Amino acid sequence: MSAEVNRLLEKAVAGQRLTPEEGLKLLESHDLVAIGEAANQVTRRRHPEPFRTFNIDRNINYTNVCSAVCDFCAFFRKPKSPEGYVLDKETIFKKIEETVALGGDQILMQGGMNPDLPLEWYEDLLRSLKERFPQVNLHCFSPPEIHAIHKLTRLPVKTVLERLKAAGLGSLPGGGGEILVDRVRKAMTRGKCLTDDWLNVCREWHLLGGKGSATMMFGHIETLAERIEHLERLRQLQDETGGFTAFICWTFQPDNTEMAHISPVGSYEYLKTQAVARLYLDNFPNIQSSWVTQGEKIGGLALHFGANDMGSLMIEENVVAEAGTVHHLTLETIKRLIRDAGYIPRQRNVYYQYIDEEPAAVANKTSELLPVLR
Repeated sequence: MSAEVNRLLEKAVAGQRLTPEEGLKLLESHDLVAIGEAANQVTRRRHPEPFRTFNIDRNINYTNVCSAVCDFCAFFRKPKSPEGYVLDKETIFKKIEETVALGGDQILMQGGMNPDLPLEWYEDLLRSLKERFPQVNLHCFSPPEIHAIHKLTRLPVKTVLERLKAAGLGSLPGGGGEILVDRVRKAMTRGKCLTDDWLNVCREWHLLGGKGSATMMFGHIETLAERIEHLERLRQLQDETGGFTAFICWTFQPDNTEMAHISPVGSYEYLKTQAVARLYLDNFPNIQSSWVTQGEKIGGLALHFGANDMGSLMIEENVVAEAGTVHHLTLETIKRLIRDAGYIPRQRNVYYQYIDEEPAAVANKTSELLPVLR
């Protein structure tokens, strides 16, 4: 390991902010183990508790019709396509009933940017869901979807969000971020919001008191410097609003897309990028593992590379599956991976509050479960 990389890791572990140039140096480094250990130290400083978390929700894709054309997406269908769909309420009700029966407290509902669905359709759906399932958090509609509704209605983004919040919207998922650099977004997408618009939707939501997550899909046409630029834009907005609860990154899955010619990056690049994100995003409280794209072994290992959360049981997932990558874990497997990493599994909600009973004799178990991390 070079002296420069060592200095930067010591700086980050000490809680000092990395510059974009310093973040890039770490991404360019091949010192995976050292970067991972530094990220693990930061995670343990931020989360000294003996727990690592998961949640139970379901990803409901209410429509696959989308007016945008994203070269990396195998899920969407163009408007008027015979393969396009919009789920009816009864189908969505049934999916939520199944989620609640499994102990879930949230649904993640996203879809395409469907030009045939007015704002009133979303309001009616949210009200119906909240009336029938008042205990379930509605984690719905990514920033590009919100921006598309804003363009369709010609209402301010703030007004759209106020109306959705009044109808029952609980939190905002961070989908559609990909890489928050306009060069990349313009090269891969037509008809989808650019960087400032994505960030502004999040900003307006946070200013309304809302919380949400942030994401990054990497390993395609972006440069390493553009990955850092993405993290920098998120960090700046978090400084401004404090509204992001967590960051999740995953690798591009090329199968069945217009970008199938791109060789996917592997677990090495995933773990390094997540670890650097933990070091760089010093104002983000949580980092979530992406076992959905990485699989069981790497998803669990991510808990030693900056992640403190295993994400969702993901009862249903369609978008990544359409791109040919399908990893399914049971609830017991997720708990086992957390235990194997030396921690006690706890179920949490979107705000990272524990919603299960605290395990008995936690103090005694802590000394048994954590020696490997000391």
